[in-house]
Amino acid sequence: MQQEVRFATFNVLNLAPPGMRFYVDQEPWTQAQYDAKADWIAQQLDLLDADVIGFQEIFSQDALRDVLSRTRKYRNAHHAGFDPDAFADPAGLEASVQNGMLTPSVALVSRLPFFAAPACYGKLPHGLAVQLPGIDAPATTFTRPILHVQVIAGGDAPPVPGFPAARKQPIDVFVCHLKSKRPDYRGGASAGSPDADSYTLGLAMLRSMIRRGAEALGLRYLISDQLRRQRLPLVVLGDFNDVAAAMTTQLVTGAISERRVNREGPTDRLFDCYRIQSRIRPLRDVGYTHTHDNTMETIDHILVSAAFEPGAAEAIGEVLEVVYVNDHLGLRPPEASDHGLVLARVLLYGTLPG
Repeated sequence: MQQEVRFATFNVLNLAPPGMRFYVDQEPWTQAQYDAKADWIAQQLDLLDADVIGFQEIFSQDALRDVLSRTRKYRNAHHAGFDPDAFADPAGLEASVQNGMLTPSVALVSRLPFFAAPACYGKLPHGLAVQLPGIDAPATTFTRPILHVQVIAGGDAPPVPGFPAARKQPIDVFVCHLKSKRPDYRGGASAGSPDADSYTLGLAMLRSMIRRGAEALGLRYLISDQLRRQRLPLVVLGDFNDVAAAMTTQLVTGAISERRVNREGPTDRLFDCYRIQSRIRPLRDVGYTHTHDNTMETIDHILVSAAFEPGAAEAIGEVLEVVYVNDHLGLRPPEASDHGLVLARVLLYGTLPG
């Protein structure tokens, strides 16, 4: 029994309740602005019709639950996510806002049942610590914690005479939002301030790049640990803030030098769904998810393990097609996100191993 499972990633752009100041330089949403944004996100979700969706820039999990209540297809979906620590303590929240340090988190919504309790990773694994220029204490945490959820696919459709029934298959799903390219200013300097000369800007950009690289390596550690622990099919949904060919993204995939022809046995390598999809239509290649300085680029990705790589010995399925939903980037409605949505259609084969 074949089954299609749809995975998606969606950076919603600052989903916060009305009246919550999430950045010091941005006014909170009014009730009308929030309603428009929540309704727009809900419409996009129903349009996607994905089974598993990873979210970025969630300032309030309650706001995401409100969005789900406005949908037609996700009112009863499973939801996993953790608010930043500051939300649990009003004093901590106020201090974070005053210092401009309040950061959003990620979330996952699934129409597939969960196999285990969700996990959240805030610290870089394996004692990873990276020194940033001009900062005494090393970076030891993710800017936005990584979310890990196991979902169960297969086994829901009624059996067809003459065909084997699909087994229930757990799938590991990680949701990430790596450090942005926005310069990491320190010591009171900021973009446009008198202190922001070319040297200060260079150091601020270098700090962001180093932190993003450290987070990419930390995510790679988490993925490798999980694959070696259980070797289940694995999917990563996220805003990587870098293109697929960038070194940071390659760190996550582990694809720097390994080729399939040189492999012996299982691999920890991940694959960009866009590159391995079986239904490529080059004349309809409009794949980009973000516009920066008038440059279109794809920085939101869906990565999969060899379980979904065509031709791999351990393959239990394949990526049929990757779809980019990005018309709103050109139309620029005020309630819309500044990121496109990415949808990957994955086909599970009839007989699953295990």
